[in-house]
Amino acid sequence: MKNHLFIFCWTILTVGYAQRNFDEVEITSEKLTDKVYVLFGAGGNIGLIVGEDAAYLIDDQFGPLTPKIVSHVKTITDKPINFVLNTHHHGDHTGGNENLANNGATIIAHENVRELLEADEKTSEAAYPVITFNDKMTLYLGDNQRLLAMHVNPAHTKGDTYYYLPEANVIHMGDNFFAGRYPYIDIKSGGDIDGLISNVTMALGMLDENTIIIPGHGSIANISDLEDYKNVLVELRKRVKKAREAGNSLEATQQMNLSKEWDATHGTGFINAERIVEFIYKSAD
Repeated sequence: MKNHLFIFCWTILTVGYAQRNFDEVEITSEKLTDKVYVLFGAGGNIGLIVGEDAAYLIDDQFGPLTPKIVSHVKTITDKPINFVLNTHHHGDHTGGNENLANNGATIIAHENVRELLEADEKTSEAAYPVITFNDKMTLYLGDNQRLLAMHVNPAHTKGDTYYYLPEANVIHMGDNFFAGRYPYIDIKSGGDIDGLISNVTMALGMLDENTIIIPGHGSIANISDLEDYKNVLVELRKRVKKAREAGNSLEATQQMNLSKEWDATHGTGFINAERIVEFIYKSAD
């Protein structure tokens, strides 16, 4: 019954996005370094890097917002948006792909992102990445800047990528990091709690106290915030797995109040306590 209710709610949410009046959305930005910014609007956070000859976007939110996003970028730089890099395939991160590609941008993503977009009948071919990579890739942006693309373990989806600027010490983690809230693990698209914890652990090992972290959703964060996020995931996984191995059904496990310490802060968004327990219950090894 709960699964049917979630499918219904997800359908309503999807339709709501399709019918939403994006005229009300304001695009804002925060300067992170001399060349790196984050843009906020509706959907996933957008990374903006100003290269020597071009501007690079990491994700692009919903299609109807493209004119506002482009206009806002122009207030920051007169460099053209020649490249768009996707952290994964979800529409709140790739909805502007088609518009930006038609305006001359090259779309880049992991090969699994293209596969998942191709499987979505509602997505136009113009929105597909035209350059894909398997494991990792480096873009040389000029001005002594590099952008490292790193495909990580299936976690939020099977196409997740971190984009790291080593010279600026900034990383965009996509939806592997929902700052201050429970994450969405898209199991149907290859998402997995064990992969998520592994990816966050890897990020913690490569970053330092000065690293600026752009999460897929939420405010700009640091390594301490990411450590807190990992601790919540690890403890929840331990509790849910223990309950499952004791023979409790999903429904019974959801009623055990296993996430009570964090529900007031982390469970008030789209993913509530029942949903995060379900994700872990179904995907933990």
